[in-house]
Amino acid sequence: MPKPPPPGLPNRQQILDFITTSDQPAGKREIVRAFGLHAQDKIALKALLKDMADEGLIDSAPGRAFHQMGGLPKVTVLRVADIDDGGNVWAVPDRWEAETPPPRLRIRERKRGALGIGERVLARTEEAGSGWIAHPMKVLAPSSEQLLGVLRGEGDRLWLTGVDKKERREYPVSDAGDAGPGDLVLAEKAGRPPRITARVVQRLGDPFAPRAFSLIAIHKHGIPDRFAAETLAEAERVAALPLGEGREDLRHLPIVAIDPVDARDHDDAVWAAPDDDPANPGGWRAIVAIADVSFYVRPGSALDREARSRGNSVYFPDRVVPMLPEILSAHVCSLVEGEDRAALVCHLTIAASGALKSWRFTRAVVRLAANIAYEDAQAAIDAQAGPMIDALRPLWACWRALAKARDGRAPLDLDLPERRVVLDEQGRIMSVAPRERLDAHRLIEDYMIAANVAAAKALEAKRAPVMYRVHEPPSREKLVALKEYLETFGVAFALGQVIRPATFNHVLDRIGEADYRPQVMEQVLRTQTQAYYAPANQGHFGLALGSYAHFTSPIRRYADLLVHRSLARAYDLGEGALTTGEAEGMERIGQAISGLERRAMEAERDTIDRYVAAFLSERVGETVEARITGVTNFGFFATVAGIGGDGLMPVRDLGGEYFRFDEAARTLTGETSGDRYALGQRLDLRLADANPISGALRFELPEGKGAAPPARGDRVMQRRGRPANIRHQGRRR
Repeated sequence: MPKPPPPGLPNRQQILDFITTSDQPAGKREIVRAFGLHAQDKIALKALLKDMADEGLIDSAPGRAFHQMGGLPKVTVLRVADIDDGGNVWAVPDRWEAETPPPRLRIRERKRGALGIGERVLARTEEAGSGWIAHPMKVLAPSSEQLLGVLRGEGDRLWLTGVDKKERREYPVSDAGDAGPGDLVLAEKAGRPPRITARVVQRLGDPFAPRAFSLIAIHKHGIPDRFAAETLAEAERVAALPLGEGREDLRHLPIVAIDPVDARDHDDAVWAAPDDDPANPGGWRAIVAIADVSFYVRPGSALDREARSRGNSVYFPDRVVPMLPEILSAHVCSLVEGEDRAALVCHLTIAASGALKSWRFTRAVVRLAANIAYEDAQAAIDAQAGPMIDALRPLWACWRALAKARDGRAPLDLDLPERRVVLDEQGRIMSVAPRERLDAHRLIEDYMIAANVAAAKALEAKRAPVMYRVHEPPSREKLVALKEYLETFGVAFALGQVIRPATFNHVLDRIGEADYRPQVMEQVLRTQTQAYYAPANQGHFGLALGSYAHFTSPIRRYADLLVHRSLARAYDLGEGALTTGEAEGMERIGQAISGLERRAMEAERDTIDRYVAAFLSERVGETVEARITGVTNFGFFATVAGIGGDGLMPVRDLGGEYFRFDEAARTLTGETSGDRYALGQRLDLRLADANPISGALRFELPEGKGAAPPARGDRVMQRRGRPANIRHQGRRR
């Protein structure tokens, strides 16, 4: 039998009534104020609340508030988890520590701004029938109260060092739980400035262990990496579905998939042959076969809700966080050699000029002749030998026609290398180097682009919904910045001209193979807008295409799955067609998955940076060849040639004179010596620090040495001295 409360304290029922009726988070402080308790009552109140928690009457909520066990606090923090076909926004408690599944709350429509998946809101909750409704009060910053970091011991105290490059502050740890020095932990901030501390909520383990760098990114960016039991059970059920009646049988064709050697899934496969139609002399017939994911992942299912909430798969050097459970993404939906697979197939008729003459879409069953790595396909075509050479020859011949058409429309041509991290079986880093760019890569890209164009145009012909991949032209503001930048190299750029992708290609042609070509390409890339998904067609500027959709990767991109469903609906291809609700919600869905794509890109980039820093940590103290990638008023950023990884060279270490920062030219110039640091400049730097946890590098000038002379005769400082002072010369803001 529960003990009665001490004299002067509210009883259990009074506390429960207050918690459930309060219009704000109800913590111990609010209970003290509501019942007019005195300081000497606080210890007794704390004991009473603990008893109530032990008895299962209340549970703790974020911010040390309380709520009735099995229910929700009147005001709490929610995280948007799903947006259904009807436009309803569903959320779950941002933290839920009860053993029962977290409740789903329908968020009442906000007057200002749509909520996206993953966003956090402070909301007032209300029970409605057998469910819950939430009334949003305020949109919150993304999990700013949580910190991901590594514990550092100092005497008998622990400090939390954040993993983010931008987080330069350490926090004293008030509660480490079972974690100790050197552990990677998830913590939450406690207290108020200036006495903010960190309380560990989860120990994640050794930050240097194999697979830890991707784990850091998963937690930092809030990427869901585990599937609900309901979703996994549904995946097992649909994986056993028969392929279905009425599929076109293409198993007799030598269709092949050409992918990276380390590919985790196989969305696409290709085939080509000369067209024997006299009306298309010198032309080609081609097939782009894509995994028929829409057959297995039906609208409104648990699999569909999970896929939409993820938006895309996320690829790390040591793992993939898939959009779909592995039984589908790596097995049943993956196009593999010798296995019957369901496919949505794009049949293309291609003119000798490379123009697309016609297309049609069917559901088919395919059995791949081979899965080939890019390098092996390239080696076979170069040697004109190998077991699949008879299938590869027509693929290459048809591709030459497609490449001719691509050259004619002159898409943006930026040859910026992608870094590849190679790990051994234990997850240790073997090498970091740019990926080799082969004709085999370009071949697959051009077949995929052709199929994506065909999908968009086929849906337009039926006046069906399209989830376009939109890439708008650069803004005038960015073009003005590029013009000012190019003028520092003596390269003219007229703003009055019609801007096309070829405009930027011509700039690079005029530069030729100058030393500063790589940084100009990077600046041209920064001038471009961010691509996104939307049902309103704005064209794809970079590819110089008027209509473009993503059709070729439904295993790893939700946008492609929607395009498949729309094709199934428009051309009456059977199960898994787009619903009316999905069609009406395309704009909202496009906004959500565009944001999730950006999240994935940031997580992948952060993880590569950590691997690069770990790889370079063994070279700390060495002099490395570097190239300046950014110049600011507090120093410049540089990257290690051939490897990558951005690091800071602080201006305080450049010498004892004033340095003038020219914002338009992006240069730092010594007022006395005239020594100058500029974008693209190649120089030798000493690697002073490489932090694998944050992915940050730090450079110094080599002792007793100056940097190598930059391009175009600029001098580089050779002195070191007291911290430099900065004068800023730039555009009026």
